Amino acid sequence: MRYQKIRKMDISNGPGVRVSIFMQGCTFHCKGCFNPETHDFDGGYEFTDEIIQKVLTLCEKDYIVGLSILGGEPLHKKNIEGTTKLARAFKEKFPQKNIWVWTGFLFDRDLQEKEILDYIDVLVDGQFQEELKNPRLKWCGSSNQRVIDVKESLKKKQVILLQDTVSV
Repeated sequence: MRYQKIRKMDISNGPGVRVSIFMQGCTFHCKGCFNPETHDFDGGYEFTDEIIQKVLTLCEKDYIVGLSILGGEPLHKKNIEGTTKLARAFKEKFPQKNIWVWTGFLFDRDLQEKEILDYIDVLVDGQFQEELKNPRLKWCGSSNQRVIDVKESLKKKQVILLQDTVSV
């Protein structure tokens, strides 16, 4: 598994100041993707236990409210094990902080019974569709994508959308 970059102080991928990691590799290749340099599974850098520790260290600062995991495709079969390992380590160390994940897979179709859901607080799901692009959306790029409250969705066994996802 590989990753493309880490942002130490990100304010655009979730609420508050966050640490963001962009995983490397994606098979969706969405037209108009904002991050096409992450598509190649052989690009970027090796994702190791040292990188997990680096991310956790960056998240120790009091002003960091959470971790954002993007891509590429962090939940692709080649990446999900490493992404889960990172998410598990983060939640063990920072149970009060949140994890946001962006994926082209669908929560209720592709991700049921995946361990990663035990750690994610908010999931932005669905492939970006250029013809549905909407710059007024806060946390996603196209109107087909959903911003899901994972904990509530698992509890109620149905998709529960996070409120306040459209900018004024």
